Amino acid sequence: MTPSGKTVEPLDSKSLAIVLLTAALWGGTPVAVSFAASSLPPVAIAAVRFALGALFMLAWCWLGRTPMRLQPGQFRLCLVAGLLLAVQIVTFNVAIEWSNASHSSVLISTFVFWVIAIEHFITKTDRLTTRKAMGLVVAFIGVLVMLSKAEKVSASVPVQDDPSLAGDLVMVFSAFLLAVRVVYVKQVLPRIEPGKLILWHDLVGVVCFLSFSFAFEEFTRQALTVAAVLGLLYQGLLVAGLCFALQTQLLKKHSASQLSMFSFSTPVFGVLLAAVFRDDPLSSWLFISGACIALGIYIVNSQPRQKTA
Repeated sequence: MTPSGKTVEPLDSKSLAIVLLTAALWGGTPVAVSFAASSLPPVAIAAVRFALGALFMLAWCWLGRTPMRLQPGQFRLCLVAGLLLAVQIVTFNVAIEWSNASHSSVLISTFVFWVIAIEHFITKTDRLTTRKAMGLVVAFIGVLVMLSKAEKVSASVPVQDDPSLAGDLVMVFSAFLLAVRVVYVKQVLPRIEPGKLILWHDLVGVVCFLSFSFAFEEFTRQALTVAAVLGLLYQGLLVAGLCFALQTQLLKKHSASQLSMFSFSTPVFGVLLAAVFRDDPLSSWLFISGACIALGIYIVNSQPRQKTA
């Protein structure tokens, strides 16, 4: 029971399928960014990504007959969301360029801890219980196992992208910003339609990305390759479009920390895709790591049995 009097219910089968789909698609984002980075600088990639996302959301709003005109007070909500988006995505793309897809997939998932802390201590919309803490620990053990074993393999296996401490630290900061953005969106949804919020926050983000990119980035890289174009389409239509729309719909029904727990499965998808498409080392411990993450998610989202008289 939250302070507002609403009970946080477990995910139903439909919501579970949707949240796992978004986790899988998000897992491929660092790989897609890595391909696009061969042709465009990082902030320009973000501009293209969210321009495509805005086009997707235009179609989404039109099909759902969602009014796109902002009502009084809604522009400020979209502006804050868009600015948070801009800073978070810029740091995310820069971190990937400085590190590699595998590290990025793992470290961005640490936003779960920030979400849980914010909702427990600040918004107090979903309190941290002993059961949730246990699940969180088990899932994070899985992430640490994957990262530690990948480090040992990468020392002896040549890869396309070398990780760096600077890139990893920037990614942790990006994870914090992502948590703030997720909780903020959850808080403002009662005052604005989900599709409208995502559409306008995409547009604000695109303006920020284009302004920064033209002012500070150099376009001296090779021409767009087929892989780079596919990477941009993946980020724009499937992630910035479909994933954001689905997540926002889920946030209307479930708490941010409840949904964010499933992001611990994202590194599994991310590492697999990075191994297949970027030749990042694939650890034999991946399945153990995946089992720990799945178990942690199950513990958090399962309800204890009620005692019968």
